[in-house]
Amino acid sequence: MRFAIHRTSRVVGVIVLLLVAVAAFAQDAQNPPLRVNVSSQLSASGTSGRLLVFISKRHRKQLGPQLGSGTIDYWVLAKEVRNLSATSTADFWPDAQAFPSSAASIPPGDYYVQAILDANHNYAYNTHPDGGDLVSPVVRTKVNAGKTVQVELASRVPAAPVKTPRGSEPLDFVSPSLSAYHGREIHMRGFVVLPPSYQANTSQTYPIVYVTLGFTAELVHVAETAEERFKAMEKGDAPEMIYAVLDQSTAWGTHEFADSLTNGPWGKALTSELVPYIENKYRTDARPSSRFLTGHSSGGWSSIWLQTAYPDVFGGAWPTAPDPVDFRSFVGIDLTKDRNMYRRADGTARPLMRLKGKVVETIEGYSRLERVLGEYGGQMRSFEAVFSPRGEDSQPEELYDRDTGEINPEVVRYWERYDVSAMLRKNWANVGPKVSGKIHLVVGDVDNFYLEESASLLQQTLSELGGAACFEYVAHRDHINLYSGNDLANRIAREMYAVARPPQGVAQNASACPKPYVSTLKTVTAD
Repeated sequence: MRFAIHRTSRVVGVIVLLLVAVAAFAQDAQNPPLRVNVSSQLSASGTSGRLLVFISKRHRKQLGPQLGSGTIDYWVLAKEVRNLSATSTADFWPDAQAFPSSAASIPPGDYYVQAILDANHNYAYNTHPDGGDLVSPVVRTKVNAGKTVQVELASRVPAAPVKTPRGSEPLDFVSPSLSAYHGREIHMRGFVVLPPSYQANTSQTYPIVYVTLGFTAELVHVAETAEERFKAMEKGDAPEMIYAVLDQSTAWGTHEFADSLTNGPWGKALTSELVPYIENKYRTDARPSSRFLTGHSSGGWSSIWLQTAYPDVFGGAWPTAPDPVDFRSFVGIDLTKDRNMYRRADGTARPLMRLKGKVVETIEGYSRLERVLGEYGGQMRSFEAVFSPRGEDSQPEELYDRDTGEINPEVVRYWERYDVSAMLRKNWANVGPKVSGKIHLVVGDVDNFYLEESASLLQQTLSELGGAACFEYVAHRDHINLYSGNDLANRIAREMYAVARPPQGVAQNASACPKPYVSTLKTVTAD
């Protein structure tokens, strides 16, 4: 059942909104709120996009939301603008969206102000200005009721160059299935990392690893990862394999290589188009037992999803700190039972992020900020673009009401097809024998986003189904520092290589869990 509203209640609601608007207008006329006026001399023809104004008590080189700081000492104002030029200005009163509250609520005082024109509508994804965006200097000004603050967009951010890493070749493949779905060319991009011996040993073939990165990663981060993998092989810290490091960022966030109604058939495009293309061009072993997956965060979810959704294609997945793989703990919320994303039954706020045991972001706070930063590209809209059905406006339906936090049970039912545990339970007779022993999951036992909970539930599901898998909960490690100061990336590479090239006299075995993997079930709860 959709969230239907009776026609009579709609009429009453409209009347109430009109009365509120009239009262607000009368109040503003007596005590007008802060106005922010933004101009630009950079474009005679005009620039369109989402105009963001940040107002903060603290000076920084670049103002913006400090996610995970645990404090909100700034305001964000936002509105869509069209053709902002040297002969036009944008006034932020009275129709601006705002976080955490309206501009009228800003106490008088000295503040720092900066404006950003997000021309590419991707600030909600990467939370920093990038190529093509217009920015103003950070200026200090007094903020008072009725005052107009003048800000000028004085510079255009240059596009960051993405250099091809040493030992790699750029990947730019136009997908037939994705292009047909969207009615325009869709490119699958990344870098293919070739082993140091690749050019000299022209008859040798290699295992291949498909690597996907997490939310906020862009092509420049893909290049950095490719460089790291080549250096590790060059130094002898990791065995020689081919790596396809893939960019999974889209306008909506990350497509996570799942077939979805909004993003299109990315899983199909990878398995039936890109994999054959790469493995025909480069000297891979070209067999499932030498074809692996790994990734962190959203990339971790991609790797475990691809392994379980396409078990005949891949020979093993090594996801680290994957996005929720069991929706009985979706960032700590049981979507099968809970009814509100913002509040527990006792009324307390639901956390989104913790740092060193302290809650530093709530789901409600992040959701309200995300809505102001952009209509798409933020983490929650990214999840909905992957998992949700599309509404009558062709946009992905919201899992929950952004004002109240109320969860839509109809959307939850649709999401179930992307719940890895639920999918395995439903299809175990067919999928079980093909996927058993091929999942090697690593997560910190104090993950910032409570992702060890969903990992534990997936482990429990596999145990109940009789499937073999390797799960490791790294003590005192979280989402951010899981790889810091250790050999995890290279250890994973060595484990993959041992599956593709088992020692002489040892049978190939993807299910073996080498130390220090932990085999016991772990039960954890959110703060």
